[in-house]
Amino acid sequence: MPPSPEKLDDLRSEIDKIDDALHDLLMRRTEIVLEIGAAKQPGRPYFRPGREAEILRRLAARHEGAFPVGALMRMWREMMAALTRVQGAFAVAVCAPEDQRSIYWDIARDHYGSTTPMIAANTPMAAMRCVSDGTAAIAVVPWPVEEEADPWWRYLFSTDPKTPRIIARLPFVARGWEDGDALALAAVPMEQTGDDRTLLGIELSVDVSRGRLKESLEGCGLVTLQFRTHHLGGGAGAVHLVEVEDYVPADDSRLNLLAERLGEGLVRVLPVGAYARQLVPPDLRRG
Repeated sequence: MPPSPEKLDDLRSEIDKIDDALHDLLMRRTEIVLEIGAAKQPGRPYFRPGREAEILRRLAARHEGAFPVGALMRMWREMMAALTRVQGAFAVAVCAPEDQRSIYWDIARDHYGSTTPMIAANTPMAAMRCVSDGTAAIAVVPWPVEEEADPWWRYLFSTDPKTPRIIARLPFVARGWEDGDALALAAVPMEQTGDDRTLLGIELSVDVSRGRLKESLEGCGLVTLQFRTHHLGGGAGAVHLVEVEDYVPADDSRLNLLAERLGEGLVRVLPVGAYARQLVPPDLRRG
């Protein structure tokens, strides 16, 4: 037997009260975010990718009921982006190949919000320059491919705090269909979230095979996931972008062990970024 009109009116009235309560909480959250921003030391970043990933993981873990987790994550990402904008200027530079522009644009929109200003960039370097010159806070670029003539990631091999760092791999929340992989970069400190991967920049003055380099890395406890390599030519060696399991800060003792193993052929090794591993909603998990 369907509910009476009076019962429906009561349920709709309850929904109105819930909406008001949610709105009140959102306004209070905004006030607290502004208080936190005011309490931060000058120059401290007003967005924290690691903290955002922790929040989403916690909410996904406690979620239950019929409401889709993916939709919940999208709502919170939209809110986080809006609250970032109330703290200061926030724009995202998006680079994408011409035939895949809509894919990367959608990935950036999905993560950084529908009202965040987006800047189109023709190349990864152009997107990174937007971060360096302050035009954008974040650059979104495609995951590096093999055999690039002049790979953009080699320009991350610097200890200058103004150099952008890889801060996220997108999409952070699995969407259930095939799309591109992207990286987000920003000039903010790396953060540990408890379930991370790190990108190491390794420069060698001599050519070393990936097999030997992988053996050296794993001998130091650095589980290697994938490589990108650029040979400098003329016997000058090569630079490698190496993805490894775990969070690896610049002072990690495993990097000192790696330096010892590689010997005089090592020019430098340093983390060029880290990101929280992708969140997979329960309905998309296998097994």
